[in-house]
Amino acid sequence: MKDLALEKLKYPIGEFKCPDVITEEQIKIWIAALEMLPQSVFETIGTLSAKQLETPYRPGGWTIRQLVHHFADSHHHCYTRFKWALTEDGPIIKAYEEKDWSELFDAKTAPIQLSLDYLKALHAKLVYLLKGLSKTDLKKYYIHPESNEKVTVAENIGRYAWHSNHHVAHLKGIVARNNW
Repeated sequence: MKDLALEKLKYPIGEFKCPDVITEEQIKIWIAALEMLPQSVFETIGTLSAKQLETPYRPGGWTIRQLVHHFADSHHHCYTRFKWALTEDGPIIKAYEEKDWSELFDAKTAPIQLSLDYLKALHAKLVYLLKGLSKTDLKKYYIHPESNEKVTVAENIGRYAWHSNHHVAHLKGIVARNNW
């Protein structure tokens, strides 16, 4: 039986569910979420102390610092996945071990400003790319090697918008729980 309180901490906005039909309006909403991510993260945790950044967002979860660096790592992959899907014919992407990456020296110790600056630049490029996609582009896809799942560009926009909102909710939750 699942611990509902822990599940709410783990998935504060629920798990990603892609709509059966992805509309142009939905794409615009998702792109707007991606556009707002760097600002949302900074507004939520930009003034926290070094000690506060070492606080995990849930028991057994990453620290705030690790989570910010995870954003940069994950969304770096996201951008590359879009480029592969748009330029190759159904490529099989390279997966990465996000938990192992979060245990690396940089994820545990680097100033968060490095990832905040990177996210700002990366998302500016990402959003510029996404706003220029055609209906044909949105149907292009990549294949994820772990699930052998075909992921369209349109669905990937939704996945990463969800990912953005999911982890911002983690950050907002920990700030609220600690009255920071």
